[in-house]
Amino acid sequence: MSPNAAAAQHDKQSLHFIVRSGLAGGVAGCVAKTVVAPLDRVKILFQASNPDFQKYAGSWSGAFQAGRKIYNTGGFRGLFQGHSATLLRVFPYAAIKFMAYDQVHYYLMPTVEKETNTRRFLAGAISGTMSVFCTYPLEVIRVRMAFQTRSQNQSKGATRPSFLHSATTLYHEGHAPASLPEGSPARTLLTRYPLLKFYRGFTVTIIGMVPYAGVSFLSWGFLRARFLPPSKTGHSTPTPFADLAIGAVSGAVAQTASYPFEVTRRRMQVGGITRPDRWLRWGETVAAIWHASGWRGFYVGLSIGYLKIIPMTAVSFAVWQSGKRVLNV
Repeated sequence: MSPNAAAAQHDKQSLHFIVRSGLAGGVAGCVAKTVVAPLDRVKILFQASNPDFQKYAGSWSGAFQAGRKIYNTGGFRGLFQGHSATLLRVFPYAAIKFMAYDQVHYYLMPTVEKETNTRRFLAGAISGTMSVFCTYPLEVIRVRMAFQTRSQNQSKGATRPSFLHSATTLYHEGHAPASLPEGSPARTLLTRYPLLKFYRGFTVTIIGMVPYAGVSFLSWGFLRARFLPPSKTGHSTPTPFADLAIGAVSGAVAQTASYPFEVTRRRMQVGGITRPDRWLRWGETVAAIWHASGWRGFYVGLSIGYLKIIPMTAVSFAVWQSGKRVLNV
């Protein structure tokens, strides 16, 4: 190994490099999520079958009508309800994902000649899985906050949900519900290990993350190698418009591949609200969605997903690349 190659390897494995890589990714994730926060709130309400918003689901116009209703009842803050929890989750999630991708990419594809679509997919899937494992409880709390609506709060005499309130409620819910028979597996697990409540829908999330992150980074790497000249494939030469366009396409393709898993995951995550007496398994959740709506039930809110994913992924990849240039990663 030449001295230059050895120095490059040491730099990519150094703590300084890893921290800068994670910082670039975390900032990119926060900026991207802030851009699409109102759409994200509407999409969660649709996916989780919130009764106050089901009549708006299934059309582009319904998404805007739902957004207008949220604004009329909760004001500008209503559109960003749960966003503080989103940022608390997104920064470490994006930081770990992009940092892990840089490291895994280096190990699997240290040179351009070794870049293949299979390795690109594996690098994305591994990095996405690592980030989800570390930050999933924050995602569950964020979904709970976004799922609550004013009418539900008023009917229960509750206040506007906060991060701490949602986390505390999630931890304590179902400790001794009358509907749970004594000694049942669900009661035993949730009472003895209350932290498991923060991992509702975790298995289906991991299953869905593999195609989403894998396809996303596969598309990103393939399109950059295909359409950018070799001299511009690195981050030394700014390519902001190309980054935006390639990121948008990558996100749209990945969303299509993984969306049924996302719908199933949302239903399981809010299971403590709709079915606090039991632990919903992903198999029965899939069956319930199919029996209620057929295959279309797995794609409810997909138009919102596209409307959200195009700017979010485009901004995320573009800011990530810009951050890497600024931080010399």
